[in-house]
Amino acid sequence: MEQAPNLYNPLSLAYLGDAVYSLLVRDRLMREHQAPAGVLHRYAAAQSRACETLLPLLEEDELRVYNRGRNADPANIPKHAQRSDYHRATAFEAVFGYLHLSGRTQRMQTLFNEVYTALSE
Repeated sequence: MEQAPNLYNPLSLAYLGDAVYSLLVRDRLMREHQAPAGVLHRYAAAQSRACETLLPLLEEDELRVYNRGRNADPANIPKHAQRSDYHRATAFEAVFGYLHLSGRTQRMQTLFNEVYTALSE
């Protein structure tokens, strides 16, 4: 049974959002730069930094999802990750998972374009 996107666990939204965001990044990089896999991986790792661009653009419902994602307590944090960066990246991914499940692909693309442009500078 499907439920409203805002009712999903924020870590589940982040799980989906990670895949959605990675696909958007890889698609853009392949189309624009024909980048090798190493470059793609480094670019995708910038999610925590991308929050600086994303946060001021979020609508009220998206900000609620972001905050739920940031405050979620993951079972494991990779050893190479800073705890604060990991929480911000989880929040970032949760927003993209939420937008995907909500069917708001245009909004998702708009936010992605803003983040991509900021990270490319």
